[in-house]
Amino acid sequence: MSMRIDLCGGFGEKGRTSVAVSGGGRRILLDAGIKVGASGLEYYPVLPGGGDIDAVLISHAHEDHVGALSWLLSQGYRGRILMTAETRDEAPATLAAYADPDDLSRFPFPADRIELFEPGDTLTIGGLQIATGRSGHVVGGVWFAVDDGSRNLVYTADVVPDSGVFVMDPMPSCGLLVFDASYGADPVSGSERAEAIAGWVGAHPGGCLLPTPLAGRSLELMAILTGPLAIHATMRASLAAQIETETALHPAQIPLLRRRLAEASDWHDGAPLPPCPLLADDGMGKAGPSATLLPLADAAGYPILLTGHLPAGSPGQVLHAAGQADWIRMPTHPTLSGNIGIWQVTGCPPAFGHSCPADMLAGLAQYIPSLRTGLRTGDSYTLA
Repeated sequence: MSMRIDLCGGFGEKGRTSVAVSGGGRRILLDAGIKVGASGLEYYPVLPGGGDIDAVLISHAHEDHVGALSWLLSQGYRGRILMTAETRDEAPATLAAYADPDDLSRFPFPADRIELFEPGDTLTIGGLQIATGRSGHVVGGVWFAVDDGSRNLVYTADVVPDSGVFVMDPMPSCGLLVFDASYGADPVSGSERAEAIAGWVGAHPGGCLLPTPLAGRSLELMAILTGPLAIHATMRASLAAQIETETALHPAQIPLLRRRLAEASDWHDGAPLPPCPLLADDGMGKAGPSATLLPLADAAGYPILLTGHLPAGSPGQVLHAAGQADWIRMPTHPTLSGNIGIWQVTGCPPAFGHSCPADMLAGLAQYIPSLRTGLRTGDSYTLA
């Protein structure tokens, strides 16, 4: 017997991250994301033989990992859906922002069907054993290690080995590594980027807008900024809940984040832009409060700093391309040293990189010799 891996999304591209694994008499889907900036079928995963999926496991609630869930249900999927409690709580807002409205109205988030697990649990689906671990990316985010008793793979989903805020658990050795290559061979560490972001904010004492995903990077930014801070009022409850999920965070960061959130002022729509950094979700300006705040800040000459992925045509990318917004990456994915470390700790196996354009993946192969750079969304691989 062998294990078949279908690359359903995120290979040779950023977005619609999704991997199907067949083995142990079952077929499971790891993540079901959408591709921001795409349209039609390219917006969704490619699912060869999609009707025979037994279970869908979601790593976290960002749009490129869960945004296609309503679409998947619209295609007739009726199997199991597994995720952590934090992902369950955050996914409805992601679908509201990124799912097709018709799909969402007919197939809203199926809260009554969700099977919960905790990071660190091992799940059994037929003859497959799926170990999980904390990702270091967001509260409730996980990686998956799938074992059919004879062969195994690790799918990292989105991970951050050197996060200053979130904990990432070590991964087991494996016969195939499917890892987060979002930044290619970028060698600049998270601490260096954090220092640059803090310096940029310090150089704009009259206030600035920091668009950010609600889960994950918001806490990373709060941890590195000093002085007065404002957040969009709708973010407070979620940020508080993330901080109180203590097992996901480095213990030393918890009192700092509690204090920063308690001291942050709430900004409400229609109020004057504050004379301090303002955090508002989401990070691309496609949805959430930042969808209206980006044009408002631009019109007012209020400085804007973007810190994450900017899909072509997204409001943030358009402003940056026009020189009307600055950009400094706040690493919420592995940089070069992190991915080399993941590859080494998993035994230097054959490796596929997801969430990375082909040209950047080729650069990473100089450092990870077993990296297969020619695979694309829609391809399949057999792990014998």
